Amino acid sequence: MQNITVPNGYEDRIKRAVAHYWMTLGTQAGKQTATDSDRGNRRAVTGGKQMDGFCDLVRWLVAENGMPDASIFVRRGLELPGYFRPTKRWDLIVVHKGQLVAAVEFKSQVGPSFGNNFNNRTEEALGNATDLWTAFREGAFGKHQIRPWVGWLMFLEDCNGSQNSVEVDEPHFKVFDEFRNASYAKRYQLLLRKLVREKLYDGAALVLSSSDCSISGKYKEPSPDLSMKRFLAGIGGHVQTFLGSV
Repeated sequence: MQNITVPNGYEDRIKRAVAHYWMTLGTQAGKQTATDSDRGNRRAVTGGKQMDGFCDLVRWLVAENGMPDASIFVRRGLELPGYFRPTKRWDLIVVHKGQLVAAVEFKSQVGPSFGNNFNNRTEEALGNATDLWTAFREGAFGKHQIRPWVGWLMFLEDCNGSQNSVEVDEPHFKVFDEFRNASYAKRYQLLLRKLVREKLYDGAALVLSSSDCSISGKYKEPSPDLSMKRFLAGIGGHVQTFLGSV
């Protein structure tokens, strides 16, 4: 195995993943019988499938870095033991020769209800990481388990609701300055950056796109440290290092 790289063509694959997201979301939303748009969007986003393009992108990257297809799980066999609960079903895991190599979550959020959903995503990200790392510490993945690579990829609708400044309530104590008047897009940047800084996740990525990009697949990456290239390089490098040690 030579230098760690992100193979050419990954940007086109991101565009295809974005286009797939919007087309799939539109199809799912059209099938809903919810009485209001908020419930319809929420059900569509929780219906699965719309993030399959991103999942396939990471699967491709992992395979390109030498991991056998049989060791990459994206549709079944996704349950991992937890510490606070019996199991947690991840979106993509890599298990090779009895070792957990990587686990990745793919999440998304569209408007109009950004507030509650952002809090839910935050709690979910913290809870999943805490559960996995505690289980890892307690030997759930084997006595000689190499530390796995854990990632979180977030897709966010680029719209007024996610980009406008949001006030915070401070009835008793002041919030940290970086949260004051921060949009939900900015809050996601802060969240993902801190998740990596605190070593709860090894890599995180934030992709923004507007709902009119179902054909072009156009997207934005607001932070270089949360870019898809950095995310893909992180998991690709870990896969190469792992394969070189077994």
